[in-house]
Amino acid sequence: YDVVSIDYRLGLKQLSSTPDITMKGVITLLNNAINMAVEDLFSATLFVLENADEWQIDTHQIVTSGSSAGAITVLQAEHALCNMTPSAAVLPADFRYAGVVSCAGAIFSTKGKPKFKQGAAPMLLFHGTSDSNVPYDKSSIAGIGFFGSKHIVKRLDKIPSPYYFYS
Repeated sequence: YDVVSIDYRLGLKQLSSTPDITMKGVITLLNNAINMAVEDLFSATLFVLENADEWQIDTHQIVTSGSSAGAITVLQAEHALCNMTPSAAVLPADFRYAGVVSCAGAIFSTKGKPKFKQGAAPMLLFHGTSDSNVPYDKSSIAGIGFFGSKHIVKRLDKIPSPYYFYS
């Protein structure tokens, strides 16, 4: 096994210094922060893909993993790949992660319940029912919010897509 650990930009650092503390402003900052982290994950993935031959890495066996904010990042990235969003276009068109491991993660959506246009990578999701930081099921108002592991599993059942959920 080869392990690559990345850093990603922390977009919410701006929250304490922003004059726009309206709900719309907070949603915009949150969305931008998550998108920045996903962009950084995709950039790191591209770097691994570009160096895979030299490092002897099988590009069909790349698994992403994260906890809390990192789990939000890997889930959001997989959601972006499944929905062919512009941010995912940095990766080769035929690239897919071999799996996603999420410890207390969620998908942030400003467009209602997250949908997967393509089948998702196999997922291993861990989430506690009493998590006070990342919603276990969902936390949304008017379709904007976080959709946690329990909710993601409901969406994966509709595709269907392989997963294991440890609650």
